[in-house]
Amino acid sequence: MLGFLKKPVVVTAEINMNLVALTVMGLISRLWGLSCPRAVVFDEVYYGQFVSLYMKRIFFVDDSGPPFGHMLLALGGYLGGFDGNFLWNRIGAEYSVNVPVWSLRLLPALAGALCVPLAYQILVELQFSHCAALGAALLILLENSLITQSRFMLLESILIFFILLAVLSYLKFYNLQRHSSFSGSWWFWLLLTGVACSCAVGVKYMGLFTYMLLLAVAGLHFWHMIGDQNLSNVSLMCHFLARGLALIVIPVAMYLSFFYVHLTLLYRSGPHDQIMTSAFQASLEGGLARITQGQPLEVAYGSQITLRNVLGKPMQCWLHSHTNTYPIRYENGRGSSHQQQVTCYPFKDVNNWWIVKDPGMQQLVVSNPPRPVRHGHIVQLVHGITTRYLNTHDVAAPLSPHSQEVSCYIDYNISMPAQNLWRVEIVNRESDTDVWKTILSEVRFVHVNTSAVLKASGFIGASLPEWGYRQLEVVGEKLSKGYHQSMVWNVEEHRYGKSQEQKEREVELHSPTQMDISKNLSFMAKFMELQWIFFTLKNEDTEHKYSSSALDWITMDTNIAYWLHPTSGAQIHLLGNVVTWASANVAALVYMCLSLWYLIRRRRKIYDIPEDAWQLWVSAGGICVGGWAVNYLPFFLMEKTLFLYHYLPALTFEILLIPIVLQHLGDHLCRSLLLKSMFSALVVAWFSSVYFVYCTFSPVTYGEPSLSVPELKDLRWKDSWNILIRKQ
Repeated sequence: MLGFLKKPVVVTAEINMNLVALTVMGLISRLWGLSCPRAVVFDEVYYGQFVSLYMKRIFFVDDSGPPFGHMLLALGGYLGGFDGNFLWNRIGAEYSVNVPVWSLRLLPALAGALCVPLAYQILVELQFSHCAALGAALLILLENSLITQSRFMLLESILIFFILLAVLSYLKFYNLQRHSSFSGSWWFWLLLTGVACSCAVGVKYMGLFTYMLLLAVAGLHFWHMIGDQNLSNVSLMCHFLARGLALIVIPVAMYLSFFYVHLTLLYRSGPHDQIMTSAFQASLEGGLARITQGQPLEVAYGSQITLRNVLGKPMQCWLHSHTNTYPIRYENGRGSSHQQQVTCYPFKDVNNWWIVKDPGMQQLVVSNPPRPVRHGHIVQLVHGITTRYLNTHDVAAPLSPHSQEVSCYIDYNISMPAQNLWRVEIVNRESDTDVWKTILSEVRFVHVNTSAVLKASGFIGASLPEWGYRQLEVVGEKLSKGYHQSMVWNVEEHRYGKSQEQKEREVELHSPTQMDISKNLSFMAKFMELQWIFFTLKNEDTEHKYSSSALDWITMDTNIAYWLHPTSGAQIHLLGNVVTWASANVAALVYMCLSLWYLIRRRRKIYDIPEDAWQLWVSAGGICVGGWAVNYLPFFLMEKTLFLYHYLPALTFEILLIPIVLQHLGDHLCRSLLLKSMFSALVVAWFSSVYFVYCTFSPVTYGEPSLSVPELKDLRWKDSWNILIRKQ
């Protein structure tokens, strides 16, 4: 029974020393002197603000991408004990003692270091030699631009890590497909592919390019499986469902989870929530929630309300009126009604309050019990302070002559034929009997007599002249012009009116709303609103000193100065290894020319290389050239400020192509021993030049040692490079 004790327990393990050595070298190259410089470096001034907001749990919106990358940076700050108290106001600012610089930069550095062994493994899984795989890893190791980008609190190295992890995982899964489908390893690598893809997209939307590439490759491979007569229909369906689960369902679920964690962590109001809807703002602790807590939910006849325009661009604004009237004639000679102005005002003000009145009654207070206003009901809107009716008529608006003027006219207690009736249309209603609700309901007001819709039209950047106090124009827009968010309003502040006398009502309007309970949006409602913000909110395009075009990247005609020491010549630049960048371009050109040549020859039934070598050549190109193309070409269509670091994911794929092309040339075009020997010598000489350039530019990659003025001038290999040289 105890016989197993007679022999020792032996555990054997295979360790790839290439992988171990590459991982160690990657860690050394990225982690060495990580805390230096102890100052804000380039876009750390941007991402650092978000880390501080995470530490303080304050909500923010970064329209450049999803929150997963920001959360990883914040995790580094959390592990380092960062309290969020640092003013990220300028590049070069010295970090205070409470900022854990090493911890904040650790995760990007680790991600950059792990890209080195990942490159090795990818070429191994593509069935290339270990020598070619080692070359790919060393090229990634010695690429100055990748080193620089991974040593600071930036997102590109994390993005590239997840992209490479997704590619490697899919290749491992595909190679297991041949002999061990649905095994534990098969499931592990398939699921990891989906997880890595979702993480890449969660860091930056650029990750979507590689995700779509892998989906296309997976679709092509499955198409080939359909033609395999050895697979039953049931087996094919199982393969299809497994891929759908791992490559679509799981990434979508993880993408949602990133936002769930993000919104759970950031529960406090801050400056960024001003661009969100009233309902979103009211769900945050502090800010608008202080005002809106405890408000009546259902709008009733006699309710006192403020109406916020839903569009909120270029700024949030509320329906507003004041005692001033439109000028009798405008500058261009057109006449107006000379009635009381109605505008959209971007600040909270007592003149933003309106009273919902029943056209058949004179009272301006809520009855007991309250009579709620429903979709389709006819109301009059009385301006709280001046007690005049909201009106529109066939008079041209001041800035939009094709639209009707909106004004306030006639005191509510003067009897006249009703020209100021508005039909309430709840846009997001679930049924035609829905009640108009505070914050939640999005409402259009349709003028009964003219069918014009109340609209804030000042969102093209124009505002009223001095006579209108530069406030935004409000007009009556014909329904035939179509739907737009600028026609939609929601009740933000709300109370039930209690005072019929005007003086008492004015005191009531000046007092704050009550505070008892809070209103909360569901997670999916918040998520959808954030997605809308991401895809519609655009920062003003501004020229940056170091911005560049996508054409500048291929030949590296541009650089970015990341940091300059305040007194010495020490500085850090985003500059690539010139030899590697040029070699990558040549490799891509050689690959495309050779592929075209092979294709033409194969059409003529001439096969220059064996079929297995051809399949290997095509699959490697699909991953590397495809990865370069999908991560580079879309930038020609983007209307945004571009920088050199946007090219790094595409460059990484192009670098992987270099050893692939070299091995192919050595194996299939160098036929004689002499040619092979000469080719090997050239490769050694070429790689020595890669290492030489890496060493030459290391001082501006790591920021030390400090260089003299002549040494800095010697590094300016291109006239377009902006190497910073202090005036003596």
